[in-house]
Amino acid sequence: MRLALFLLILAFPAVAQDGVRQGDRLLSQDQMQALLSGQVIEFFDGSKSRYDVDGSYGYTYTDDGPVWRGRYETFDDSRVCVDFDNGSARCDLFVQDGERLVLITADGTRFPVRNRSVATK
Repeated sequence: MRLALFLLILAFPAVAQDGVRQGDRLLSQDQMQALLSGQVIEFFDGSKSRYDVDGSYGYTYTDDGPVWRGRYETFDDSRVCVDFDNGSARCDLFVQDGERLVLITADGTRFPVRNRSVATK
């Protein structure tokens, strides 16, 4: 059974790579910092992630909804990690899929970015 699972993972690299697909371009820490620092990332469902220059983070599903706050840090291999004020933490990936920027969560779910804009106070 384990051999069959191993062979299945090898046959489907997207499964083995947690949502990263062939053709996705991973970003360096410097590229991630330039991409996110001082920006608001909006997704097609209307949710927004705000990455302030000072390392503060905020996520809201709707403009008038609650904000989940924390601190973020960027890393090589397209990773951004957030330590939330409530004690939870998560790491996700941002990759370039052609011209489109895509967020990939730890479970491999892909969320294309609708818009990126400068964060204003």
